[in-house]
Amino acid sequence: MAVDYAVIVVYLAGMLAMGWWGMRRAKSKSEFLVAGRRLGPWMYSGTMAAIVLGGASTIGGVGLGYQYGLSGAWMVFTIGLGLLALSIFFSARIARLKVYTVSEMLDLRYGGRAGIISGVVMWAYTLMLAVTSTIAYATIFDVLFDVNRTVAIVLGGTIVVAYSTLGGMWSITLTDMVQFVVKTIGVLLLLLPIAVVKAGGFSEMKAQLPTEYFDPLGIGGETIFTYVLIYTFGMLIGQDIWQRVFTARSDSTARWGGTVAGTYCLVYAIAGAVIGTAAKVMYPDLASADAAFATIVKDELPMGVRGLVLAAALAAVMSTSSGALIACATVANNDIWSRLRGAVVRDGGSGEPHDEVKGNRAFILIMGIAVILIAIALNDVVEALTVAYNLLVGGLLVPILGGLLWRRGTAAGALAAVCVGGVAVIGLMAYYGILANQPIYYGLLSSLAVYVVVSLATPPTDAAVLAAWRERLAGRGAPEAEAPAPEPATT
Repeated sequence: MAVDYAVIVVYLAGMLAMGWWGMRRAKSKSEFLVAGRRLGPWMYSGTMAAIVLGGASTIGGVGLGYQYGLSGAWMVFTIGLGLLALSIFFSARIARLKVYTVSEMLDLRYGGRAGIISGVVMWAYTLMLAVTSTIAYATIFDVLFDVNRTVAIVLGGTIVVAYSTLGGMWSITLTDMVQFVVKTIGVLLLLLPIAVVKAGGFSEMKAQLPTEYFDPLGIGGETIFTYVLIYTFGMLIGQDIWQRVFTARSDSTARWGGTVAGTYCLVYAIAGAVIGTAAKVMYPDLASADAAFATIVKDELPMGVRGLVLAAALAAVMSTSSGALIACATVANNDIWSRLRGAVVRDGGSGEPHDEVKGNRAFILIMGIAVILIAIALNDVVEALTVAYNLLVGGLLVPILGGLLWRRGTAAGALAAVCVGGVAVIGLMAYYGILANQPIYYGLLSSLAVYVVVSLATPPTDAAVLAAWRERLAGRGAPEAEAPAPEPATT
């Protein structure tokens, strides 16, 4: 294992070095939180693919392939569909807004009264997303170094917190590009063909497994529909995803770069399912489907290659973890703390100017420590992730898409939709169970109904607010501080 250890250590050292480099570049709020809004197509596509394809997509995707066969691709496939929809239909408008958070977008659209509650919901979502990604370190480091769960979480989490705190989005972008390349080589170019060959090829796989393993809809229509509601729609509105859209240097970069990333996700989905199906042939009696990835890597791959593929899994987890962490810290600082601080200033508190980069860096550190502690205390990753996505989609999908698509939507309707949808999802999860499908179905329907009824029953949004909103959507009303930087764009 010495060669494998060397590969992993070099990889982790590289992550920290890029964090240090990013610290020297991130000199303003825009540079720290959204990489100066200057990413070109290559870096934008790579970092977007990296953020959405995390440990759940890699280890979990292979596990679903082990359990259901090729139809196990649907979870990651719906993530790719959501990214494609976001990129083609919404990303250009989102990028032109020149904001930092989803809640800022809601404030612009509805007149400054919808942001605080939506900020709390989005913060809870990003926090739990970061926690679930951090828990996944335990699986990978257990295979690598045979360490206990707590040590694994602290080790992986500390590295991510360190480079994210140092350089913000620049560090995360650079590390994500490395992680994208490592994932592509490790999973698509190495593990996929080796797994198929070790299983005897597709003909042997078909001979050894039941026919339902090769049915594209074998996982079940209701499950696929639920994946669409949670993951496809979740891609449209998550702060972690929007914050990457904000890094694009132009409308075309956001649209076409995101389309490339979404297409990559579809390929990655199929690859994970095929690897899992091959693992089922080789190891038909694993105690847990999620152990399929680690088992096939540990037992079937040669020295050195094994280290690279494990680095690929580590890359998948780190990219999602760092993206969720900076999103969580951005929401906590800009949508929650800054509003509370503003209220203190209005009530006679100190109005002294503060260093925004230093403030955001401090919030990443604080949120990172909280994420590590919660990850140590929490055991069930699937339940935590389900709660996060149910709250996000049930509470925020309707007011966000309604604001982008329906002129008649009002602040009162948006607030009612967030509150009713969020409360409905929580209540229904308590009644039906966290993993049930009903909470997201009924929560989303209740949010939509309340949004429409309350919006129609209240006065339309002020014409001046809508005019300012249209100006921002057209890219003409951005704050002066957000003017394009004179440096050449990064490609």
